[in-house]
Amino acid sequence: MGAEDEPFELFKGFSEIFVTVGLGILYGGFMAIAMLVGNPIIVMVLSAAITIALAYYFTLKRRMILPSIALAIVFAGSVGGLSVFSIFDLDAATPNGYHFLATATFGAIAMLGYFWKFRVPFAIFLFGLFGAGIAFSIAGITAPESIFASAFIGNADGVFDISRNPTMAYTMLIFGILAFLGGMWFDVRDPYRISRLSACGFWLHILAAPAIVNVVALSLLNLEGTMGYGLAAAALVVVAVIALVIDRRSFLTAGIIYIGIILAWALDTGSSDDWSIAITLLVMGAFITALGTWWVQLRAVIMRNLPAFPLKNRLPPYQEAA
Repeated sequence: MGAEDEPFELFKGFSEIFVTVGLGILYGGFMAIAMLVGNPIIVMVLSAAITIALAYYFTLKRRMILPSIALAIVFAGSVGGLSVFSIFDLDAATPNGYHFLATATFGAIAMLGYFWKFRVPFAIFLFGLFGAGIAFSIAGITAPESIFASAFIGNADGVFDISRNPTMAYTMLIFGILAFLGGMWFDVRDPYRISRLSACGFWLHILAAPAIVNVVALSLLNLEGTMGYGLAAAALVVVAVIALVIDRRSFLTAGIIYIGIILAWALDTGSSDDWSIAITLLVMGAFITALGTWWVQLRAVIMRNLPAFPLKNRLPPYQEAA
C-alpha cells in the first residue's frame, strides 16, 4: 500500500456484493414471515440468532467484508429492537431518558461482545453509535427540556451550542473525545495500517470528528460576526493539523461543511447568492483537492517541525529528511 493511502475497504469483489444482496433478500423474507408471528421479541431473538450463525460462516470462515458489515448492522438492529420491545414494554409509563439509556447500554454491550467474537471493525462503529445513544440519554436525563426544545422547536443548531445547551454540548464533546482516544488507541498499535486495528481506528475517528467539530464549530459560528467566524476558522485549522498529524483524512471530513460556511462568509461578494455559492464551491473544491494531493508532503513538514511528544514514534511514518 502506498504512503499516500489511508486504508478503507468495503468489499473485495463483486461476489461480496452479490452475497450481500442475497442476505438482504433473505432477511426481507424472514421479516415478512416473522411479522406473521406477531411477537416482536421472538422476531428479534431469532434475527440475532440467525445473524450470529451466518456470521460464523461469512465472517469467520469466508472472511468476507461487505457481508460481515451487513450482518453486523442486522445484529445491531436486532439487539436494539429486542431491548426496545423488552424494556419499554416492562413499564407502561411513557418512555423516558432511563428507558433510552438502558436500551443504548444493552446495545453497546451486545456490539462489544459481537466485536470480541467476530473482530469486525465496523462493529466498533455500531458500538460507538450506541455509545452516542448513551450520551444523548445521559444528557436527556440531566436536562430533558433543553434538549427536546432545541431539537424539535425550530432551533436544531442549538442542540450542540455550548452557550444555549451546555449539558448536551459538553456531553457530546466528551463522547467525541473518548471516541478520538479510542481511535488513537487502535492507531498507535498499528502505525503502518496493515491490520484490523487500523480499520477500527478509522471507524472511531468517523464518530469522533462530527461530535467534536459540531460542538466546537456551531458554538463558535453562533457567536456571529467576524469574531465567531474567525474563531471557527482557527478551530478548523487546528482540526486540520490534528488530522495531518495522526494521518486521518476521515477526521477532517467532518469539517468540510463548516469550511464551506466560513468560505461563503469570507467570500461574500455582495452580489447574488448564485455567485457566492459558485465561488465558494470553486475555492473549497480547489482547497480540498490540493490538500488531498499534497497531504503526504504537508504532513511531513508538520511532523518534522513538531517537537518530540509521547507516542510520536507510534504514529504513521513520514519522510524525516527534507
